[in-house]
Amino acid sequence: MRYLAALLLTAVVAGPVIAGQCPTLVNQIDTQLQSTALDSETKANIKALRDRGESLHQQGKHDESVKVLQEALSKLDMRS
Repeated sequence: MRYLAALLLTAVVAGPVIAGQCPTLVNQIDTQLQSTALDSETKANIKALRDRGESLHQQGKHDESVKVLQEALSKLDMRS
């Protein structure tokens, strides 16, 4: 019973933490897009990932959103 209570508490606490991470990642992407020189195709690809991640966040799909936004950031980091 304690295990189940601990699991439920973890799920309740983790949800808002993940949800709060999405806007931070979007802001990081926006900042890096402004300061990094990219070819138009790469920039469009990263913006599409960013927009998809933001949309997923708004739909409440925060785990998926974080994955997509981190993918966009990793592509930016490879180009920096």
